Amino acid sequence: MREKLSYAQRQRFLLILFLVALVLTIVVAAATATTLAPLSFAELARSATAVARLRCIGATSDMSGGEIWTLTQFDVLSREKGSLPERVVIRMPGGHAGGLRSHVDGVPEFRPGEEVYLFLWNREGEPYRVLGWTQGTFRIFRDALSGAEMVTQDSAATPVFDPKAKTFRREGIARMGLENFETKLRKAIAAGR
Repeated sequence: MREKLSYAQRQRFLLILFLVALVLTIVVAAATATTLAPLSFAELARSATAVARLRCIGATSDMSGGEIWTLTQFDVLSREKGSLPERVVIRMPGGHAGGLRSHVDGVPEFRPGEEVYLFLWNREGEPYRVLGWTQGTFRIFRDALSGAEMVTQDSAATPVFDPKAKTFRREGIARMGLENFETKLRKAIAAGR
């Protein structure tokens, strides 16, 4: 004989189903979240197919394969590693297209006229990408007091978990003089050969 559930039993059953669905949604979302392994400066220099000082010209976004991608054009000002044409296009996930906005944590965005050092990576026949996203992005700016050119890594303010010490710490390059940065960069590239 089939037994009918009381109103309270049905409510409890529906609540349990809802909680199970909620937990599964959270697990799936966490599994697809963006996670970048921390890369040292030496690892960036060794793994990059090209490293260059670039000036942003502009960016456009489009929809491809159901995802939004941004193509940013740069003039190459100087090359430190690899061979690059005079103008390079970088393809990164996220952007604005078709009335939609897609934001991907850790993906750098660039402004026209801005100068950066980028650690680039690509495969034959594919567009360039920024290696390590914010980790491979070093913005050049002028110090307001001295007027000297300085460099700051986008990921310098991002806390990194140290499993040995079981604490978070900040890593990366922040407010380093351009000449010191270029010396460090050239040494890291030479050591990675």
